[in-house]
Amino acid sequence: MKIKIQNVVVSTHVDAVFPLIKVAENYEDAEYEPEAFPGLVFRLKDPSITALVFRSGTVVCVGAKSLKEANGGIDKILKMIRKLGVKVPNQYKTKIENIVAVGDLGYTLNLEQIAFTMEDSEYEPENFPGLICRLSDPKVSFLLFSSGSIVCIGAKKVNDAKKGLEIIEKKLKEYI
Repeated sequence: MKIKIQNVVVSTHVDAVFPLIKVAENYEDAEYEPEAFPGLVFRLKDPSITALVFRSGTVVCVGAKSLKEANGGIDKILKMIRKLGVKVPNQYKTKIENIVAVGDLGYTLNLEQIAFTMEDSEYEPENFPGLICRLSDPKVSFLLFSSGSIVCIGAKKVNDAKKGLEIIEKKLKEYI
């Protein structure tokens, strides 16, 4: 099965205090409504990401399709903040918080049957139309849908998502 990375969530923290009001006043891609949310929301078009920027120096990037794209978005935002006179360190480390990957098995699933016999699975169709299945190695979770669509969440590396999908696909072969 071919998988597609839908979202790479990456965070970083730099030793700086971000003047969120000043950032919002200077960049039209930035929204800051502290009464609704404590962070500034930055929506970039290139790369196409959304970042949550906090006064404390933390930046969380969502919506990227790769680690490279996420890091590029964070770089761009930190450069924009530097242009406002804020001393932002040039060196910082990013951390992958979550990778979301999707795929299609190419066949339909009987979720009720799977839920009765598959370990570490939950299926409550009145609350959510998919079966939730958790693996411990790699530590990832899956949303399985009767259509054969599959979503992998919680991976910290692309290889964990791929490995998890291989494992779950083998397990699901028993139910065809």
